[in-house]
Amino acid sequence: MQTEPKSVLAVTSFEPLELNPLLPEINLSKLLRFPLGLQDSGLLPLEQIGEISRVNLASILPIPEMPSCILGICHWRGEMLWLLDLNHLIGYPHLTMQATPVAIVVKVNEQAIGLVVPQVDDIESYDLQQLQKAAPGLFPPKLLPFVLGALPNGNIVLDVTAITQYPLWQIHRTTVS
Repeated sequence: MQTEPKSVLAVTSFEPLELNPLLPEINLSKLLRFPLGLQDSGLLPLEQIGEISRVNLASILPIPEMPSCILGICHWRGEMLWLLDLNHLIGYPHLTMQATPVAIVVKVNEQAIGLVVPQVDDIESYDLQQLQKAAPGLFPPKLLPFVLGALPNGNIVLDVTAITQYPLWQIHRTTVS
């Protein structure tokens, strides 16, 4: 005759389990990386980018008497899209037109502008709460008005609103629209 095995487990107390608290969820923002000049790169918040498309250089209509950072206008979704050489606007050398450049179409207050760069590199995630304000001496003077801030690793985040509302080209833009 076999006897039933006896339980070796016994509950002696009902102590709460010691669990590590959940880490607070970090709000990461997605940013688009693209080259600035020959060695630097910039970042733009992805939520302000409407589209990224190749620029057909033959489709750009140059506008006379415009600042040299304005490449011209082109047809985009039934409207005219201003194209800015972002490198030149913020103090880097002119965009070289050897390769097919890319337009990063941004919208601020229903105003779409194509920021033309040589290429886009990647989409990266960062905690923008770590963004440090742009301070004089940290960036070249011509770049400073367009910098939202710098991340601790030195990455530059550009201010889309500052770029689209820059007075130098806004004055000329309103005379043609």
